[in-house]
Amino acid sequence: MTEPKAMNLRFPDPEQRAAIAAAAKQEGVSMQEYILSAAYARATAVEQRFLEGFKESMARSGAAFAAEPSSVDPSPEQRAAEQQARAELERRNQGQAA
Repeated sequence: MTEPKAMNLRFPDPEQRAAIAAAAKQEGVSMQEYILSAAYARATAVEQRFLEGFKESMARSGAAFAAEPSSVDPSPEQRAAEQQARAELERRNQGQAA
């Protein structure tokens, strides 16, 4: 069995490499471990956000199916509130993507 290869840690920006090296040193871990830990934390945060959104969606779907047939069609006020909430969510998502 061969030894696993180390990550190739090339950084085009020397300042970026120095900042990561300093952060890794402060944490008391190698640069590779620091970068992998940060990537894992980011991935699990994305997963958690997806799961929260999914749970909210399931709750809304359950409420819609449990509603009386006459209350399924939203009022104009409810439609306006939903559109406002959707626009705010899109603005928030655009801000986080940047």
